[in-house]
Amino acid sequence: MKLIGRESEQKTLESLLTSDKPEFLAIYGRRRIGKTFLIREYFKNKSAVFFNSTGAKNGSLLEQIEHFTKEISSVFYNDIKLTPGKNWDEAFEMLTKAIEALSKRKKVVLFLDELPWMATKNSKLLQTLDYYWNQRWSRNPNIKLIICGSSATWIIDKIINNRGGLHNRLTKQIHLKPFRLNEVKAFLKHRGIKLTNHQICKIYMVMGGVPHYLDHLEKSLSVTQNIDRLAFADGGLLVQEFDNLFSSLFTMHELCMQIIMIIADHGQGISQEEIFKKIGSKIKGYAGLQKLKELQSTGFIMKYTPYGSAKHGMYYKVIDEYTLFYLKWINPLKANIAAEIIAPNYFESQQNTPSWYAWAGLAFEAVCYKHISKIRNFLSLQPSAIAYPWRFKTKEPHQDGAQIDLLFDRADDAITLCEIKFTNQAFIIDKAYAKDLERKIQVFKDITGTKKQIFLSMISAAGIGKSKYSDELVDQVVVLEDLFA
Repeated sequence: MKLIGRESEQKTLESLLTSDKPEFLAIYGRRRIGKTFLIREYFKNKSAVFFNSTGAKNGSLLEQIEHFTKEISSVFYNDIKLTPGKNWDEAFEMLTKAIEALSKRKKVVLFLDELPWMATKNSKLLQTLDYYWNQRWSRNPNIKLIICGSSATWIIDKIINNRGGLHNRLTKQIHLKPFRLNEVKAFLKHRGIKLTNHQICKIYMVMGGVPHYLDHLEKSLSVTQNIDRLAFADGGLLVQEFDNLFSSLFTMHELCMQIIMIIADHGQGISQEEIFKKIGSKIKGYAGLQKLKELQSTGFIMKYTPYGSAKHGMYYKVIDEYTLFYLKWINPLKANIAAEIIAPNYFESQQNTPSWYAWAGLAFEAVCYKHISKIRNFLSLQPSAIAYPWRFKTKEPHQDGAQIDLLFDRADDAITLCEIKFTNQAFIIDKAYAKDLERKIQVFKDITGTKKQIFLSMISAAGIGKSKYSDELVDQVVVLEDLFA
């Protein structure tokens, strides 16, 4: 498997390698996103000494140091047996001596993978890393240190936001995110899987752009057959992945799971205040904000202030496609899946049901939020055009509520409102839907009090059919192909 996409990340790594000064990079991102693969594959054929030591999950301090010492032997001493040190100071000293024995022109990449697993209790690994970076390695312009780990929040808290000796020592960082649609297309093409953009989008709505999940698709099966095999068969990759994902990423992972379930129950978003009310005494104040921050930093949720509602505080919504799919489709059926009483074509039988359309609408919204920059570009909007969701809920029986899936508040005294639709065929704006659109626009104007010019755009996976209502109401149409551009 070759590197697909990741252009900006590869440029960062190129800058690190060609730099004439010492570099310290942290790479983080959710489990299965391809962090280790990116680093190993990029440096595989580069003119540099590549030292890669990987922490062992639940390994003791002695085991971690033994693995580290074996890697020193392999990279620097042709596998000559070395005696492991008793602590990290002795292990790092051994590595430093090996580096110093190299040619002064030789660049050295030190890749410490799964660093959170290396940092066993009372091991003083961070303190030792702090000392060797500040006192030894940062004085050698040939050393390029890269640290990584499955626990993104650990990397963020302990390295990126370190308040001790590593504070502000990072020279670069990479937040590795899921593939976008065009990268998924290139990835599948490389594997010989030929799908239409619409079929790729369906896959994306189930598992997002996570390379590890995509790598389990079988080319001989249809999209629906693949989903049934991975998500609704006992032992399917996507059945147990949710629990594994959260336990590997977060401390107090059960609480994080509870929070995200609450947010997912409110597809159009829920306020921070309401989340804390529903969690109750388990989470308050700073601790609660930290858990929300962790979920946001790892890409499971988005934080936003609805347009014109700053006084109502922060809101959150789930934007991770796999999470939305798991909570809607897999979690309620886990016992049945384990008992193998789910029909082999279960997901296929759910297509075109009201439940499927309701989920598909929210899932496609999540996809669109991942591709905001492409939508903004297609609509010829400036980067200054800020994206918001908007919703008005009313308790008054005589007053109608309204929801805008996405809007762009523009600097040119205008606002573009966007309706998002996922359908297999071109969406037809009929008389009833046109009337509802006009009502939404009017409610938006009345509630926000905006005097800006209003434009309406449709983001429709299959486009919109031509009708007199579409001609009258819609200014621009974004189709699925535009998200692949």
